[in-house]
This record gives sequence, structure tokens and C-alpha cells, in this order.
Amino acid sequence: MRTSSRTRAMQLALVSVAAATAIALTGCATGGSSTSGPSAGSSATSTASARSAPATKSHPVTATATPTPTTTAGGPELAGFAATSVTFVSADEAFVLGAAPCGHAACTAIVRTLDRGVSWVGLPTPVVPLGDPYANSGQAAVWGVRFADQENGFVFGNGLWVTTDGGERWTAIASPGGSIVDLEVIHGQLLALSYACSAQSGCAQPGTLYRRALSGGPWSVVAPVSGARVIATQARVAAVLDNGSAVVTGDGGLTFAIRATPCNTPTTGGSAVAVTSPDSLALLCAGGAAMGSVQKTVYVSDNLGATWARAGAPPFAGDPWEIAAGTPTELTVAAASGASWLYHSADGGAQWSTAYKSIGGGAAFNDLGFTTTADGVAVFGPTYQDGNPYRMPGRLLLTRDGGASWTAVRF
Repeated sequence: MRTSSRTRAMQLALVSVAAATAIALTGCATGGSSTSGPSAGSSATSTASARSAPATKSHPVTATATPTPTTTAGGPELAGFAATSVTFVSADEAFVLGAAPCGHAACTAIVRTLDRGVSWVGLPTPVVPLGDPYANSGQAAVWGVRFADQENGFVFGNGLWVTTDGGERWTAIASPGGSIVDLEVIHGQLLALSYACSAQSGCAQPGTLYRRALSGGPWSVVAPVSGARVIATQARVAAVLDNGSAVVTGDGGLTFAIRATPCNTPTTGGSAVAVTSPDSLALLCAGGAAMGSVQKTVYVSDNLGATWARAGAPPFAGDPWEIAAGTPTELTVAAASGASWLYHSADGGAQWSTAYKSIGGGAAFNDLGFTTTADGVAVFGPTYQDGNPYRMPGRLLLTRDGGASWTAVRF
């Protein structure tokens, strides 16, 4: 998921990141709020798995933090909360990481809704500052949240923290190391995308896709990857962009296939990949940039990347950032430059319209994705610093119609 007036290219450099240390965890001041928001749509799930080839042999990864259980209490004040990262565990229940007033200062905060944004409550939070995954000092910092279900969740960054009681208590646990730029739970496995990143040099290439059993155990290498920002998941399938290829797995990284993509040309590069069904992918390619605009092309595959077909071209404005979909026909592309856009296609990428636009600044998006075929979410202008000094919007956007329209939720 990810300062946010940005389209950040990961820069080539050999840098090292200090290992994250276990940190004592306490909560912020208790608070609560109730606001109006959209209601949930119908749920839809699938359990079909992907076809995959045998993976290369994985090996254990040295732990970078030792388990340190602590007890926390309380939650943040919700007035002034700005979002960084979001995770839905159903059409209605979500956890959001961000920054909020905490006593006499602003601190990292987590809030939860059980009714799709109609009301919110604050939860205890690891006492670790917010940070930018692509420009950090290597010190302990967080920028993402993921929950596997109502009870089991993770906060990640330069380090990893776990809860098994819905966020009431957090424990620092072993991470694979480096900057975990994305983390996903799928098929009983925990997948982590990690790079060695610094504020001076950006992120060294390649990074690494790691795997660990959700229940615990050592981290193992799935595959080295370059240029990836997110792990796309849906229907027990996960896909990660790797320059001109895509790494696709149907069993949480135990086995995987490497699929060539049409983005691998001298003038075109890959920007993002999305899983759109148990058997299909969508690919966002970019090339031909000019004055804050980039030529974008979407390709689709109905056999998990074995073959691809050109679907169409989203609007020229904005640098491409993410692509997501609830179904193979309903596609959403995020772009940002002088402004910020969510583009939508209802016919598999042939025709596109602007579903959401914000002018001024060109703040980026984070955690664009779909919980069901109709219900989607994105964080517009995520804040990556406690106190939100750059006044990023930190706005949670929801859709109930597959991405055709988006509504901002108030905390």
C-alpha cells in the first residue's frame, strides 16, 4: 500500500536497512465517533485455486525481531483522524491505520467499523511512528494494516506486529527484514513484499516476495521481484508484478508460476497487476509520458497470464499507480499527477470513464481493492507521518457499484 504527492519510482541502489526491534506497545487516549456513510453491498466469495508450477526451494530467513507480548488499552481521538491503510474482513467490517490526535500530540492510530463506515471506534495501537515505505531511515515505523479475520491481524512496516484478539493487544514478531511495502493473507499463508529502502537512495532492486504460514514459523523466499508495489489477491490467487513478468500463485506461495507480460518492451513498462477472478488477471502497462500524463494500456488474461489480450486504454491524464477489479468486466485504475483520478471500465477495459477526481496536488492512492464483486475501497492521499504535517487528505473512499462511483467516509 504508500510525502503522498507522488508517483515514486523505486531507484536502483544497494542499501541496507537496520533490523526493526521489538517495541513496547501502549494505546492512545480513548475516543469515539459516529458518522454517516454508505451501507454494505452483498458478499461474494470463491475458493477456486490457480494453476501453478513448482516453486524453487525456499529457505528460512533470519528473524529481525523477537516476540514481545504487551498489553494495551484505549484508542485514539477520532476527530482529525487521517487514513494511511485499510483492510476489510467482510463487506461491513474494516480496520484503518492512520494518524489521530493522541493526548497532547498526534500518534499512529487504528480505528474499526462494524457497519461499513456508519460508526467508528478507536483501538489500541503499537507505539511506533508512521513512516513512508519508500523513503525511510530504517528505524521502526509502520504504514500498513491487514486482518485475516475479525481477530487475527497485522501492522507492518520496518517491523511486524500481530494481534489475535481484534486489536486489543499487539505483539512484535519476527519480520522478513527490510521495508515490508505490502503484506497479504491468502490460502493460510502470509505473503510479504520487502525491499531495502532509504530516504537517500530509494529502494534497492530486486526486492523479495516472502512467505510464512499464517499460524507462525520461519519466513521463506518465494521469488525475487523488481518494480512491484503491491501483492494483488482475490479468490485464493495472488499475483505480483516483476518488471516484464508476473509471479502468480494459487496456494499462498508454496508453488508459483512466472508469466511473461506484454509490458516488457523498450517503450512500455508494467505498472500494476490485478487478480480479477480465480482464472483471470488484468495488467496495467505504461509508456509515452508527457507533462504529467502517461499512455496507459490494459491487458487481460483468462488463464492466469499464460496468454494476454489487449483490452483498451484508460485516459491519458495522470501517472498510473494501481489497478483493481471485483470482476473481469469491472476494472478500476488509479492515477495521479497534477490531480488524482480513479478511472472505471464496465466492459473489461474497452471503454473508460472518470469515477473520481480530486484537483490540486495530485495526491496518490493506497490499498485500492475489492472485498466483493461490488464493494471496493481506496485510501486517497494517505498520510505517512504522525501529525500529518503535509495535510494529506487521508480520505477513505468506498464504492458499492464495482467502482463506477465513490463516496468519502467521515471518521
